Amino acid sequence: MTTTPPEPRPLSLAEVGELATAILDEVDRAIVGKRDAVALVFLGVLAGGHILLEDVPGVAKTLAARSLCQATGLSYSRIQFTPDLMPADVTGSSFYDARRAELEFRPGPLFANLVLGDEINRAPPKTQAALLEAMQEHQVTADGATHRLPEPFAVIATQNPIEYEGTYPLPEAQLDRFLLRVRLGYPDRSGEQELVRRRALRGREDAGLRAVTDAAGIRAMQAAVERVEIAEPVASYLVDLVRATREMSGVQVGASPRASVALLQASRARAALSGRDYVLPDDVKSVAEPCLSHRLSLQPEMWLRGVQAAELVRRCLAAVPVPVALEPASEQEPAPPAQSEVASRAPDDLGAGVVSPA
Repeated sequence: MTTTPPEPRPLSLAEVGELATAILDEVDRAIVGKRDAVALVFLGVLAGGHILLEDVPGVAKTLAARSLCQATGLSYSRIQFTPDLMPADVTGSSFYDARRAELEFRPGPLFANLVLGDEINRAPPKTQAALLEAMQEHQVTADGATHRLPEPFAVIATQNPIEYEGTYPLPEAQLDRFLLRVRLGYPDRSGEQELVRRRALRGREDAGLRAVTDAAGIRAMQAAVERVEIAEPVASYLVDLVRATREMSGVQVGASPRASVALLQASRARAALSGRDYVLPDDVKSVAEPCLSHRLSLQPEMWLRGVQAAELVRRCLAAVPVPVALEPASEQEPAPPAQSEVASRAPDDLGAGVVSPA
């Protein structure tokens, strides 16, 4: 459990884009018409974060997590949260081995690459809190001993937003641990018809997805995300966007600096999915709503008026000026010399009107 996995083979950003496309194509065989939402979940995993799937029952939240796990070749574990679930049921516990006369740790369902926490808001606060260390530190502590979780590690939690009886709403500190909050929504009519057609022709429930890569491949993709660059104007735009949520009318508590880092990582992961090694403003804009909306605390009058946090994030996107994206300096054309610099050069230095780069 404490063994460090070997370093994976480095991947170029072009290879990351190709591999991501192959993974999403495979998931498309099981989930119809939800490629953008599944891509958001996948980029959350590549960014090293955790994802909250919040939607009504029956829209393939569990299927999305399981299908993504099958296509990526990661180990999978599912926790069905209930009001009587104890922290040790999630993290694991020690038991006494009579033959060896010692305590032995028995890992819980958290010890997997991809953990599905189904209906997380049905777990009591004590059990929800047990996830905090695992989600932040990628480790659990039991009986004074620390146990590392396998890498990569990601939690995909689901919750039903329309049913509150017998539930325990996630506190802000726990919500802030999730990189993204994603909603799948209902498919359109053609997508739902295609879903029925595929199920009728398949003759079985399981779509039989193949593993496109494995845990080492996902670690290599995560390492490639860390090489994605962001130009200064785009970084300033990202920070201004997060800071605008703190000044928006109707917001009681805006997004924290942790949200700025989360938005950076999500934007870099989206660029990597496209095979680019630099972030565009469109990358920031596309992940801003799922990355920021669950981090805002609204004033009571906003709830009375039916205004959602996602709408306020969209207002921030409309208000903050978008910069012109700059590619990394290595890919930019050299700037022409100033006129005064050209005039001061000797005729022999100018050649046939072409200035050689320094």
